[in-house]
Amino acid sequence: MSDSVILPKNGIDPHGMIIGEGQFQYRVNNRWGILDKEKYPVENCHDFAIDSQQRIYMVTDHPDNQVIVYDVNGNVVDAFGKMFPGAHAIEIVKEGNKENDSEQEFIYLVDSGWITNRNWDGVSTDAWDSPKNKVIAQAGFIAKLTLDGQLLFTISHPQTIGIYTPDMPYRPTDIAVNSNGDIYVCDGYGSDYVIQYDKQGRYIRHFGGHDNKDANHNLVNAHGIAIDTRNPEKKQLIISSRAEQCLKLFSLEGEYQGKINTPGAWVHGPVFAKDYFVTSVCWSDIDGKNVDNSGYVSIFDNHDKVVVNLGAGKPEYRDNQLQPMTTTWDIFNHPHGICIDNDDNIYVGQWRAGQSYPIKLEKIG
Repeated sequence: MSDSVILPKNGIDPHGMIIGEGQFQYRVNNRWGILDKEKYPVENCHDFAIDSQQRIYMVTDHPDNQVIVYDVNGNVVDAFGKMFPGAHAIEIVKEGNKENDSEQEFIYLVDSGWITNRNWDGVSTDAWDSPKNKVIAQAGFIAKLTLDGQLLFTISHPQTIGIYTPDMPYRPTDIAVNSNGDIYVCDGYGSDYVIQYDKQGRYIRHFGGHDNKDANHNLVNAHGIAIDTRNPEKKQLIISSRAEQCLKLFSLEGEYQGKINTPGAWVHGPVFAKDYFVTSVCWSDIDGKNVDNSGYVSIFDNHDKVVVNLGAGKPEYRDNQLQPMTTTWDIFNHPHGICIDNDDNIYVGQWRAGQSYPIKLEKIG
């Protein structure tokens, strides 16, 4: 077994294990994507996107290496980037006109502002306010790139357009791009607003934050965002309010529409496939405390109900309310980024998982 394979806390190698149930069964492949750490080091495998050729782009916050491009077999195709030390999220978007052959794909990359500390004391990992912690915070930004990593433009701190004051932190965590080019940015490690821009990066509006008269409009650790297009006549935003353990639903104009409770689960934003969506759960919260190495992956049906937990116990509803997951977690440490290919395979990257490479969950049937 490669020394790059990180085992769950139970010490059992899950390679080849079949997990899930019903139409959502997968074979665990934790050998997929393992690379030479001298050439392609990773720290945390934060997020993924897939281009039209089914190449998988993964972002990591290692100071030497921030974008790794794989094929579906786990072979490296490209690697670039040393200018995004807080690389946290990525989306690939087609722009232009298909009919006149002007359509082209671009990368939108989110740098959260968290950087590896050159003055790390070699011990501290959770002392977030210490100048000696392993990672420390600066301001984040958004970058638009070509697929080979050439920078086209950036969107910087919202104080530059007058919607933040200089004392308000800006550490964005995720991005969603609408079909008209509008860009939605979650400031999930900063001030928890969602900021909407047009396709040229010009400000439209912002919403969320912490101080709304109606607390439903608040976001707390707005970690992930996606545009739900399952009903084309009523597109909506689904945004994780991770510290509130729920997904909140907003119109494209920022009006609150409802929420999907995920009690006990610090849940990321959704990744859609057909009529279902998948989310990563970085931690399970038990008795008000996040438990280390307690992450898993949840699959929601087209009624927004959890039908399968991959790497954890079966979901349970009582009186139509999802119950917290308190059973053994046997596959993952802290799932973070997810993507799904054309064959419904799921790729999972993890935070704080021993600098491990992604895991592929190979769809069965």
